Amino acid sequence: MSPVPLVLGVFFLLVAVVDLLWTTLWVEGGAGPLTTRLMTTTWNLLRRVLGHRPRLLSLSGPLILVTSLAMWIALLWIGWTLLFAGAENTLFDTRDAGPISWVERAYFVGYSMFTMGNGDFTPRDGVWQIATALMTASGMLFVTLSVTYVLSVLGAVTQKRSLASSIHGLGAGSAEILQRSWNGDSFDGLDVPLNTISAQLDTLTSNHKAYPILHYFYSPQTVQAPATNITVLDEALTLLRFGVAPQHRPSEIGVRQARSSVRNYLDTLGSAFVDPAPRSPPAPELALLRDGGVPTVPDEEFAASLEEVADRRRQLLGLVESDERRWPNSGGQ
Repeated sequence: MSPVPLVLGVFFLLVAVVDLLWTTLWVEGGAGPLTTRLMTTTWNLLRRVLGHRPRLLSLSGPLILVTSLAMWIALLWIGWTLLFAGAENTLFDTRDAGPISWVERAYFVGYSMFTMGNGDFTPRDGVWQIATALMTASGMLFVTLSVTYVLSVLGAVTQKRSLASSIHGLGAGSAEILQRSWNGDSFDGLDVPLNTISAQLDTLTSNHKAYPILHYFYSPQTVQAPATNITVLDEALTLLRFGVAPQHRPSEIGVRQARSSVRNYLDTLGSAFVDPAPRSPPAPELALLRDGGVPTVPDEEFAASLEEVADRRRQLLGLVESDERRWPNSGGQ
């Protein structure tokens, strides 16, 4: 018996199973350590190489997803191959009586993991028969969890882009959202879409906790980009809370709920993906609201109020820049 391949095989299998289960089943745990490092490294590399080519950068999410699946397959395959190389005569060749090579061990592991039926090799009686059964079970576990994980991720990507489109439907800029909803006396009908968007944003936040790979599904179209549109939404909420004259502001509960949803989203992404920008973004333009007939507070009062949300706005800027985008204009151009 050779202990080195045996120990390495057990190590690779433990790493693969822990990372696979951590990523696919632990909702609050995010991705496994290996998957997290793989996603971050791949995304940073793609940003440097393809950051100026949005269409190609949109392939980053599928590429990272496929790479993660390939990593799990490789770890399981290598682990079982090393395990069966850790002792003499673990396998019998039913055709030839010669020694079994590493390639033949890998072949046996491959067709056993993916349940392709028994081939030219059989395991030695006893513990190696049990090991073969466990190997087949690990392959079935990988296939089942991977298919479920991929379908769940794709569903979450669809929901993510749907949210971005819903916000963009209100307006392409923060001031534009308020101009569209202003009826000359109040922001009529804004509470309902804010409540709906808050619920969608809460769902997206939960999906990001369960499937961190969502952050790397890039959309070349701004209308489907959550980073830009959530920033537009929060800037509109900032204008409502600090820029609009107090007597004309909409329901405080609705605004607070929407701001809380954005805050939870930023906290979730900030814990793993996004660092605040070192500078503050441009302030929303009150002049655009005044041009639309919306009563506002004085510029000095609004500028002082922005100090209260300076950290939040720098985090939003970090979110936008991490998604390879520019800070959105208030007017939506």
